[in-house]
Amino acid sequence: MKYIDEFRNGALAGGLARAIAREADTARSYHLMEFCGGHTHAISRYGIADLLPANVKMIHGPGCPVCVLPIGRIDLAIRLALEHEVILCTYGDCLRIPASNGLSLLKAKARGGDIRMIYSAADALQLARAHPEREVVFFAIGFETTTPPTAVVIRDAAREGVKNFSVVCNHVLTPSAIMNILESPQVRKLGTVPLDGFIGPAHVSTVIGSRPYEFFAEEYKKPVVIAGFEPLDVMQAVLMLVRQVNDGRAEVENEFTRAVTREGNLKAQALVSEVFELRRSFEWRGLGEVPYSALKIRREFAAYDAETRFALAYKAVADNKACECGAILRGVKHPRDCKIFGTVCTPESPIGSCMVSSEGACAAYYSYGRFRDVAARAA
Repeated sequence: MKYIDEFRNGALAGGLARAIAREADTARSYHLMEFCGGHTHAISRYGIADLLPANVKMIHGPGCPVCVLPIGRIDLAIRLALEHEVILCTYGDCLRIPASNGLSLLKAKARGGDIRMIYSAADALQLARAHPEREVVFFAIGFETTTPPTAVVIRDAAREGVKNFSVVCNHVLTPSAIMNILESPQVRKLGTVPLDGFIGPAHVSTVIGSRPYEFFAEEYKKPVVIAGFEPLDVMQAVLMLVRQVNDGRAEVENEFTRAVTREGNLKAQALVSEVFELRRSFEWRGLGEVPYSALKIRREFAAYDAETRFALAYKAVADNKACECGAILRGVKHPRDCKIFGTVCTPESPIGSCMVSSEGACAAYYSYGRFRDVAARAA
């Protein structure tokens, strides 16, 4: 299949690995953060870390929308389902995120909540059309990639005059999170690792383009290479970052030219701007309160804002003390550093959000056998 097999060629991967080893300065270390969970899974699935020299280290970032969603936001959704008795619909990964009091959306469903898994934002609006006698709430999550579809259904609901549909908006922004990793108060609390460069997200960048990273690269002097999700994409991005670090450059380069442009998808950006505006602050799991890092529904569409319609008050909730998700999302720790990884916390019985999502770092390590021997010894 075009653009699949070509980017999974073992011989080419070997050539890239040799080029990285040849160009990486043995007198220094390279700490490169892949922001997106899709890259984290590619690195684990294809054993990319095993192909890199020891001084080129991959650090996992907070690029998983399910993983960064704090407990308090899931609690909001559960209250809607159990107390307000709405039809609550959301994406599958959200159903299993641990919430307060041992609950999750899936367990709240078992208690009688009308909670339904959907595959697209359009499914949520269709539910509202099909059940005009019920309040239907879409619990929307995701980075810039999934924001335009949410904007579409809010705009369409307004145009059609659908009165029983609303949205809990949890859409968050990539550049703000990258900046927060480098300079937030949590750096002093949790510590940090030296970061020499970033592999920029693929799907997000198809929407926002490469331009938003330019200020970041210039201001923080960190190179960014936007890369696709295939193994050769990641390997090429690592080589490009090594070269930038060696040259003392901090630029935005685009490896994923087959899908990403500098300007991005202008039509999608305009739609998002029409429906959403910036929140002053939003809590991220692992990052804490991050200023101007998320979106909220504009006043013109306030009738479709579930937080306004149901007078929902957000309350922050501390993570499980045994869980290291917060530190893992910041790149401070690896899944292997968590004492409950692979023993108490597994994909079948997750304690933290990093083990829940198909894009979570802990799920990646567990699914592809990385450090499972560590978990076995701990057991």
